[in-house]
Amino acid sequence: MSSSYLIMATFAMAAVTFITRALPALIPKKLLDTPWLHRLNESLPLSVMVLLILTSLSYQGLAENTALNSAEVHLFMAQIGALLLVLLIYHLSRQLLVSMIVGIAAINGLLWLFTRFFG
Repeated sequence: MSSSYLIMATFAMAAVTFITRALPALIPKKLLDTPWLHRLNESLPLSVMVLLILTSLSYQGLAENTALNSAEVHLFMAQIGALLLVLLIYHLSRQLLVSMIVGIAAINGLLWLFTRFFG
């Protein structure tokens, strides 16, 4: 990669970031008060969090191997357990930060439990 490519990519990323930040100020207030946009604003954080978690699950190795590695199974089970706990905590509290902290603690705790008692 040349330095001119990296500079242009940086400027492109900065422009996209600026446009997405400035767009709400440029759109007329009448369009921002539509009911579908309010519903989207309410459901988007949970949707994004679920998509991020689902794409980070490491289940690719489980489908390919016939002889399963116990560490891979433990990791997958810990990820599923943490995902379910995050969804439950978010459903109860509606706090993204609390859900993220619980998820991080849950995956580390579940990995420790699985390796300690089943590994």
